[in-house]
Amino acid sequence: MVSETTVLVVGGGLAGLAAASALGQAGYSVTLLESRPRLGGRASSFVDATTESRIDNCQHVSMGCCTNFDHFCESLGIAHLIHTQRELWFISPQGERSRFAAAPLPAPLHLLPALLRLRHFSFRQKLRLLRGLSALIKSPAAAHDEQSMAEWLPAHGQTAELIDHFWQVVLVSALSESLDRIGIASARKVFADGFVANRSGWEVRIPSVPLDRLYGDELTERFTRLGVSVRLKTGVAAIELQGERAVGVRLRDETLVEADRIVLAVPQDRVTALFPAAIGGRAEFQAATALETAPISSVHLWFDRAVLDLPHAVLVGRLSQWVFYRGEVPIPGEEGDDASWHYYQVVISASHELSGRPQAEVIEQIVQELTSLTPQAEGATLQHGRLVTEHKAVLSMVPGVDALRPRPATSIDGLYFAGDWTATGWPSTMEGAVRSGYWAAEQILTDSGKPMRLVHEELPVSLLSKFLFGL
Repeated sequence: MVSETTVLVVGGGLAGLAAASALGQAGYSVTLLESRPRLGGRASSFVDATTESRIDNCQHVSMGCCTNFDHFCESLGIAHLIHTQRELWFISPQGERSRFAAAPLPAPLHLLPALLRLRHFSFRQKLRLLRGLSALIKSPAAAHDEQSMAEWLPAHGQTAELIDHFWQVVLVSALSESLDRIGIASARKVFADGFVANRSGWEVRIPSVPLDRLYGDELTERFTRLGVSVRLKTGVAAIELQGERAVGVRLRDETLVEADRIVLAVPQDRVTALFPAAIGGRAEFQAATALETAPISSVHLWFDRAVLDLPHAVLVGRLSQWVFYRGEVPIPGEEGDDASWHYYQVVISASHELSGRPQAEVIEQIVQELTSLTPQAEGATLQHGRLVTEHKAVLSMVPGVDALRPRPATSIDGLYFAGDWTATGWPSTMEGAVRSGYWAAEQILTDSGKPMRLVHEELPVSLLSKFLFGL
């Protein structure tokens, strides 16, 4: 397809990148404006001065059910930098290890043996857990999304231990919020799409390189081949309007950049500031500012020896939720085969409780948790630790939040929203961000009289899952 329509994409996070990629492939003249000196938005890396290691602000993980994120990575030539994990390990508060992997059975039975192998639950608890999972997936209340999971779980027979050691572990990791701030609809989607509908939906995908490489040179080169112009360090001060139509953007240096259509892919709390008060006061713009966010913290640790003999693990009943082994890194200023430290990244989702706590205190607690996991960790010495918090990491999927999330087309002609905070039908995830970018591009194509389906279908639902759960 060839088009003379010019499009400005404001914001170089995943949503903006997805919109620019889709429109570039559709033949549009696209310019992406990003205020920072890099792409990726919240998916960023930086160099830790003490260790000289390049570290991510937060560990980014997707799942097999994230079909649009997978397509995005494949179309831009970065899929080879993301590795699929088909085996996970849960470590209980008592140190018991449970291997979690799919059995050669059709969905939804493929993960049943793994659930039954969770060693920190009795057989009776596992049956209660399975009844709770079935009730959630079949729940008609999810359509109304008026109840939090903290309210729903006890009402459906889930004990405090099951809530703390299963539901909280899975949902807080997936949605980055506490159970009292997770709506039933979002929780249902996690289990229905990730664990029940398709055999591969639960599989974890982890970048094998720092995030700034994932969304760095290789991606920029691909954009160049698509004809997408990327302008970094280019901040937008306002959306330029003529009546009810968007005609361009005013940069912070007062330069006017004109375009036929604009995709606004900035965080939701920055939307209204780009418009006059009369426009920013409209319901769709105010709804964006009303959306709440949740923090995610990462604790980066460098030890003189390995403290865990697994590539990653889910830690149950601890402040630490996930731990990822990031490999051996050279000791600054030293040479030789043994001159290396072992680097780990611990993720704490929904890290509200860390606010106000001294960094050293949090690091000490995490170190104690890690060094208690295996005998091999005894005597390990922490060489350096660092706490990094993304304070507005994700949208809080509170009950009823979907009613506030705006759709891509706006009341301003030629202006479109994109971002994981928009109405994608998905929680605030990488998949949701990419979907929003594709949807904005799809809407532009439709408005230009050239409709094209860009959003990819979710994984096919197995016949047995349809029969048992009505999916």
